[in-house]
Amino acid sequence: MEKTNLQWFKEGMKNGIPIGLGYFAVAFTLGIVAKKAGVTVFQAGLTSFALHASAGQYIAFTLIAGHATILEMMIMEAIANARYMLMSCAMSQKLDSDVPTWKRLIMGYFITDEIFGVAVTVPEKLNPFYCFGMAAVASPGWVSGTMLGVVLGNVLPLRVVSALSVGLYGMFIAIFIPPARKNKIIAGIVAVSFALSFLFNQLPLFAGISSGIKIIILTVAISLGAAILFPVKDE
Repeated sequence: MEKTNLQWFKEGMKNGIPIGLGYFAVAFTLGIVAKKAGVTVFQAGLTSFALHASAGQYIAFTLIAGHATILEMMIMEAIANARYMLMSCAMSQKLDSDVPTWKRLIMGYFITDEIFGVAVTVPEKLNPFYCFGMAAVASPGWVSGTMLGVVLGNVLPLRVVSALSVGLYGMFIAIFIPPARKNKIIAGIVAVSFALSFLFNQLPLFAGISSGIKIIILTVAISLGAAILFPVKDE
């Protein structure tokens, strides 16, 4: 029996709980950065709701602290968040052709690394309400975490804040480990991704490239190589 939109939404909310908890911890550290940049609680919360991007927001708060111009901020944000265009394109391949534009726009607005990672693991066609459910939990966690970070400032020790952020990386591991255990090709691609990512961050040649651009280059290169070497047959 085909699941209803409400069932998809509830399932998305359930799977979005660990994302929201991880976001709350990571966003808390961003709130501390925002406070040091002179950003108010409301401004920090509005920024989190508008961006939903840790790297993008860190750059924004850093530029604000450095009194950068609007143009500089626009250029840096476009570069740092360009990878979401790739995710949106990949996500669109899992949607039925009759999904209306307004639903696609909402999905694109709330797309993040984690929501994308969970959504693409759905074996059947993706229902937009699944992503809506995840966003309904993840987005408040991100916004409230940032605002609380501004309020509390440096009350918590730095070691405690750093420890809280580890949970998000644990969630990432939980996303790719199950398919990697079932498929040796996926496991090999994951290992290659780790190795190339490490090299990109260590080699002086790529020192001047932002993390967002590095992710795009690696994603396109590794995906293209995997598609050529290990093509998936159409069902």
